[in-house]
Amino acid sequence: MDVFLSWLFSSEEQERYILDCMAYFMDFMAACTFVSLLFQNVPYGRYASSKYGFPVSVKFAWFIQELPSLLLPLCLVFWTSSSKTSLLPNQLLIAMFFCHYVQRTLIYPFLIRGGKATPFASFALAFVFCIYNGYMQARYLSHYAEYPADWVTHPRFITGSALWLIGWLVNIHSDHILRNLRKPGETGYKIPRGGMFEFVSGANFLGEITEWAGFALAGRSAHSAAFSVFTTVVLANRAVAHHKWYLAKFEDYPKSRKALIPFVF
Repeated sequence: MDVFLSWLFSSEEQERYILDCMAYFMDFMAACTFVSLLFQNVPYGRYASSKYGFPVSVKFAWFIQELPSLLLPLCLVFWTSSSKTSLLPNQLLIAMFFCHYVQRTLIYPFLIRGGKATPFASFALAFVFCIYNGYMQARYLSHYAEYPADWVTHPRFITGSALWLIGWLVNIHSDHILRNLRKPGETGYKIPRGGMFEFVSGANFLGEITEWAGFALAGRSAHSAAFSVFTTVVLANRAVAHHKWYLAKFEDYPKSRKALIPFVF
């Protein structure tokens, strides 16, 4: 891996510059995505359409598209001369990223019950994003990120880590609720209830947004912040789309339930 990286970049200074540019480009793409989503929802699940390519099995799509965000950190941490992986703040931040994608790659896809196929375009874009972001986050944290010796006791790191953990648990619990809405043999849609679904329609999205906001707060970098911003743009759109769909689909849908932020929005 070191040989490959040395072939790609003439120096560490050049690679660091590219990593910074990748973060700023992700911010730019978040802005472009925000504008485009004002006119068109992300084409997946109930919003999927054949015009976005042939359908891909939802379990296969989730496993393959998320895999780079699991494998790249492994390769960059264990198969390169990573200069920062012996430092506790870097280890904990890499662990947060890795923990999410172990669950999202190796557990979540195989628990899916039914589920509509994913359009190839959505699958391909997600795959490319995970390569891009997986490299950016893991390489920065394993080789370039520098933190004060007492960073793990700083209120910003503690608060960010707590937010990450809360978001991760909310995300997993909300996915569990959604998986178990229908009993074996049942079809059709149901109103999700329990957990954060009592307050918002996009409880699973709220969990993941909170997770990466905490990661960005604890990570204190343009790279983690860009990931958080991009995630928020995409998942907030999904939460709003779901909320509107639920209100139109179910006459008895709780009117006090918000789309994404409890009691607010």
